Amino acid sequence: MDLELLKTQFSGTNEDIIHDEHFHAVAEGVINKSGTRQAAYAGFPTLLDAPARVVDWDKPQLDDLDVALLGIPMDLAISNRNGCRFGPRALRAIERIGPYNHVLRVAPKMKLNIADVGDVPFRSRYDLEGNHQDIEQTVARIVKAGVMPLSAGGDHSVSLPVLRALGQDQPVAMIHIDAHCDTGGPYDNCRFHHGGPFRQAVLDGVLDPQKTIQIGIRGASEYLWEFSHQSGMTVIHAEDIQQHGIEFAIAKARQLIGDHPVYLSFDIDSLDPAFAPGTGTPEIGGLTTREAQALLRGLAGINIIGGDVVEVSPAYDATTNTAQAGAQMMFEILSLMAVK
Repeated sequence: MDLELLKTQFSGTNEDIIHDEHFHAVAEGVINKSGTRQAAYAGFPTLLDAPARVVDWDKPQLDDLDVALLGIPMDLAISNRNGCRFGPRALRAIERIGPYNHVLRVAPKMKLNIADVGDVPFRSRYDLEGNHQDIEQTVARIVKAGVMPLSAGGDHSVSLPVLRALGQDQPVAMIHIDAHCDTGGPYDNCRFHHGGPFRQAVLDGVLDPQKTIQIGIRGASEYLWEFSHQSGMTVIHAEDIQQHGIEFAIAKARQLIGDHPVYLSFDIDSLDPAFAPGTGTPEIGGLTTREAQALLRGLAGINIIGGDVVEVSPAYDATTNTAQAGAQMMFEILSLMAVK
């Protein structure tokens, strides 16, 4: 270490200078000319601290966006502990997410035009199928404008209408990170519950099962996931990751998906409840937050066309750790969009 050289570079009139070209460019986009940043706890809370945009959904103005961050506050399809309708609000309340992804070396808001466009305008808080129609119509408007949707749920049934909007012309691929396959049949005489959206998406012709990979699967409900195997989905259990490592799952996903347009769905219960207790169906033996970040970052370059983070239930999240993890995973997905 040359102390005099360090003093010359980093003190006196040079103490505010960032010399690395890449870091300098990031700082230029984040720090204002007075040398400060807005406090993380100040201002109007939005998903990932994105600019807020009030949208008239009858005549939406979205064409200038690359990514629309959307809240889907609905949990009518939950089977166990409810409350994830408050998930979008919990994620909006989390501060200090981003702006820079040091592994992917990208600041998404410098690469993409992003806005939090608010929540899906639901017709009723009691009408499950009607709410699914509302989600599909809202996301279809986003997709029609050429914008990628990145949603905060809500229970996992909300992914079905999103896939219906994205897969109108051709079935999409999917990377699904979860404790459960969510390909079950009717439950209590309802086929639209949060444990069956991806069976229905395949049957609707909007999801390609042979280009679908489900990662982190575990727990006592394996007998319900026959459809995943029969339809040709690739299922990687949590025990497979324990034995073979995260790199194994990344390689499988990249090999399977290739350049196909892919949707990325992240259920917060994919994480072990030690890291994410605030969810409706916790399953021990899950991913760590570090493993989940490594998994998502290892997918850099995929042809991602949309994504979601679902099932954050803040009533069971005494420390806000679950919401913190959920917001971070949303940022990782946004980073993949920026890298693309």
